[in-house]
Amino acid sequence: MRLAQEADLDLVEVAPDARPPVAKLMDYGKFKYEMAQKERAARRNQANTQMKEIQFRLKIDDHDFETKRGHVIRFLDGGDKVKIVILFRGREQSRPEMGVKLLERLAESVSEYGSVEARPRLDGRRMNMVLAPVRKKSEAVNEMRKRREAERDERRARRAERSERSGNK
Repeated sequence: MRLAQEADLDLVEVAPDARPPVAKLMDYGKFKYEMAQKERAARRNQANTQMKEIQFRLKIDDHDFETKRGHVIRFLDGGDKVKIVILFRGREQSRPEMGVKLLERLAESVSEYGSVEARPRLDGRRMNMVLAPVRKKSEAVNEMRKRREAERDERRARRAERSERSGNK
């Protein structure tokens, strides 16, 4: 304690459960600030995966299929799980194999972005399948953040160049 007072620092108990207890001479305010920064960075890198849902119909046109496939790819690329639902109406219920075929076609077409987590399952008038992303949500969020920063820097550089050219005239 005398050493801490002479150095104008705090005596901080780092590991109170150890035998003997471990203490350090440090600036406690700075220590608290650094711990808060580490906690904030850990929270920023932690991202919660959401479950997105997209509904299909059994008689879907090719263009509509491609559009919804694009949505599935966007969700998987963003690191979210996707639940694909096929709604059966009327006589369509007697042809569940057609629904399985449609879901397998979709799973095959987005295989580089995600994999099947739950196989197609009939649940009343609905057939469900879950796709899981290949990469983690935190990786996707970090990549998007870097891309936005690069775009922002590029816009700033163009704006500075334009203002420089208009100032030289």
